[in-house]
Amino acid sequence: MQLVIVESPAKAKTIEKYLGPGFQVLASYGHIRDLPVKDGSVRPDEDFAMDWELYGDKQARVKAITDAAKQADRLILATDPDREGEAISWHVKELLGKRRALPKEVERVTFNAITKQAVTDAMKKPRELDQDLIDAYLARRALDYLFGFTLSPVLWRKLPGAKSAGRVQSVALRLIVEREREIEAFTAQEYWSVVAKMEKGGTEFLARLVKFEGQKLERLSLGEEGIALRAKAVVEAATFRVEDVETRPTRRNPSPPFTTSTLQQEAARKLGFSASHTMRVAQTLYEAGAITYMRTDGVQMDPSAISAARKAISDRYDGHYLPEKPRHYETKAKNAQEAHEAIRPTDFGKDRHGAGDEARLYDLIYKRAMASQMASANLERTTVTLREGTGKHELRATGQVVKFPGFLAVYEEGRDQKADADDDESGLLPAMAAGDTPAKRGVDASQHFTQPPPRYSEASLVKRLEELGIGRPSTYAATLQVLKDRNYVRTEKNRFFAEESGRLLTAFLERFFDRYVAYQFTAGMEDELDDVSGGRAAWKKVLEAFWRDFKPKSDEVMEKKPSEVTAELDTFLEDYLFPPKADGSDPRLCPKCQEGRLALRGGKYGAFVACSNYPECKFTRKFAQPGGAEDGGEDAGLGKDPESGLEVTRRAGRFGPYIQLGEGKEAKRASIPKDIGELDLEWALKLLSLPREIGPHPESGKPITASIGRYGPYLAHDGKYARLKSTAEVFETGMNAAVVKLAEAAAGGRPARGAAAEPLKLFGPHPTSGGEIKLMAGRYGPYVTDGTTNATLPRDKQPEMLTPEEAIALIDARAAKGPAKGKKKAPAKKAVAKDGAEKKAAPKKKASAKAKAPAKAKGKED
Repeated sequence: MQLVIVESPAKAKTIEKYLGPGFQVLASYGHIRDLPVKDGSVRPDEDFAMDWELYGDKQARVKAITDAAKQADRLILATDPDREGEAISWHVKELLGKRRALPKEVERVTFNAITKQAVTDAMKKPRELDQDLIDAYLARRALDYLFGFTLSPVLWRKLPGAKSAGRVQSVALRLIVEREREIEAFTAQEYWSVVAKMEKGGTEFLARLVKFEGQKLERLSLGEEGIALRAKAVVEAATFRVEDVETRPTRRNPSPPFTTSTLQQEAARKLGFSASHTMRVAQTLYEAGAITYMRTDGVQMDPSAISAARKAISDRYDGHYLPEKPRHYETKAKNAQEAHEAIRPTDFGKDRHGAGDEARLYDLIYKRAMASQMASANLERTTVTLREGTGKHELRATGQVVKFPGFLAVYEEGRDQKADADDDESGLLPAMAAGDTPAKRGVDASQHFTQPPPRYSEASLVKRLEELGIGRPSTYAATLQVLKDRNYVRTEKNRFFAEESGRLLTAFLERFFDRYVAYQFTAGMEDELDDVSGGRAAWKKVLEAFWRDFKPKSDEVMEKKPSEVTAELDTFLEDYLFPPKADGSDPRLCPKCQEGRLALRGGKYGAFVACSNYPECKFTRKFAQPGGAEDGGEDAGLGKDPESGLEVTRRAGRFGPYIQLGEGKEAKRASIPKDIGELDLEWALKLLSLPREIGPHPESGKPITASIGRYGPYLAHDGKYARLKSTAEVFETGMNAAVVKLAEAAAGGRPARGAAAEPLKLFGPHPTSGGEIKLMAGRYGPYVTDGTTNATLPRDKQPEMLTPEEAIALIDARAAKGPAKGKKKAPAKKAVAKDGAEKKAAPKKKASAKAKAPAKAKGKED
């Protein structure tokens, strides 16, 4: 018997079907072991010795592989064709060797697509494990461990509120923070444009004023309204004739097929997918045999795939759309061993696959790959110059015509938002010749303001990281997810905003570890790791060079007192926290007592700005509230409570604005929600009156209350809760609505009274049952189902992080257990509890919920 090891169960089932009798294919469910999360897992003083620990949920999986290996004559390691795949194979081989279960014959095979042809061809060309790729994995894993486990304790002790730092993660965060600084420092400039609405031969077009009073207009030339209106009046009064018509043909060539990073960028632009979601969906498509491997830096396609693409083009379009010779693209990857084929469909005869997000992503991949082999697009750009009699004033109109669409008939690459982008003047112009006098239908003078650089989207941030040579495309999704999970950033409308904790962490690293968050240093480390995987450098030498400088630096910072760190950050951030004031007054002077000086302070929950006269003066300001923005620093009186006669004031606290009734220990306080527009005494008294009792529940008789908590507005009843959407709902929700919301919350967010539940996520068909795999919200927590088998998610698994292979594994493991012991398929009324009360569906669900979860797949983005 020949034992084949792959990562996922879906992949295992497909490959076993292709190989036929004599082969047993088992899945490792990703990595089977990792460095223990504790000090000493990598020991630089012992020649960088590394300890490995089996994942707690992989015991049963590894036992199954070990038992099968003892019976096998040959072990074939068929994990993914990249560094991580090589590492998984190495871990499996090492572990089987320690357990004395390693067959005499051990070989490695790789294939770029899960098709019968690709798999059977790969089996004919086995090789040994690539030690250079394994060394590169060891170096990268040890480097990230040493960086994180050395730096994180420094953060915990010297920077309150900081959670962790990472070699690539911290540099990505720095990019986001620096963009935030650029936006804050940006000063908008006013400018005007004058545009004439013209018409010729029944076709309207726009012509922009480009020359005024003999001077060529730059973008900011018309800087204020007066001159703009004067220019408008001149254009309205003058007669403009066509002076010149310039027609220039242009060509546009198609982009190459997708790499990992370009797929993430384009899926973000066109489909609104996050990088992590793109990779999850692509993984499903790969395992279904629909596309080639999705972690790649390569842009080239296999010759047979190029032939198939050209055939698909000739079948659908006439001969003009097919270039005479195939197009060949060269990869920019520095390491040929990791430059695999581009992402493409495995069968160009299938232009559709799957449903939902799978279908949308497949369509994107299919069209991009096909377009890459199509003819160039021929365009014609026309520029028309119009001049009035004196020659002092000129208008210009531009237009672009597609003469032959070529690849544009299939696909056009998306573009990122750009600040101050030029107006799109690609419309069609009427036929004109020198001497023509188009009719003028109107003139507009429009005010504009220059715009700051846009905040990063996932697409533009991934693009920037790749341009800088930081990290690797296969890790970007996980890196960005960590920044979100740590609350260093937030996303709004698909744009990254730096949070207070992210800004403070970046400042700390720039001040004390500037070398290690420098873009050139991080990119240089990637080059060294590429040298290791290419066999050009020894991995331990790379680690030695890093550790020689990094360890003394971290020890030096660890010896500093927290107050010393805060004082240095106060100086480092002075321009941000205390910028010069327009009136020339001292920006550090306390606005409340007018005597003390403001300075950065560290607290249990993070940094803040406070007055030096504390406790006499209790002025504070949030760290993220830059200098000059003293709103809320002063207490503001809102009026008196008519019942108690006590003063109600609006105050600024370390954690944001709040309202207070009275003074001293007996004072009552309430935070001010962000969704309240203008705070007045009426609103303040409402907030101070919470919680609000709606009334007794019609079934239990226990009270239902509405209030605002740490996570926002909510309803409460008998120890159970339901979220409300806004602060207004806290005061407006009536009994009927409250009962419905509580019932829906008890049903896991599903509509009450038997309404059909909407799945939280779809993963495509199950490889065995064929049923659609859905992630559902159940009464006892989230679960996955294929319509036949329900499997509850482990408690430590976040639903939004669940991958398709994990969902399949949970369902397969639950189905393998069969019905819970002691449970018979009898009418519900026959199932009796210990107290004699009848039980219906509850016993079955409880048994399912208590069932031990199967091995959790450890994907490459963990």
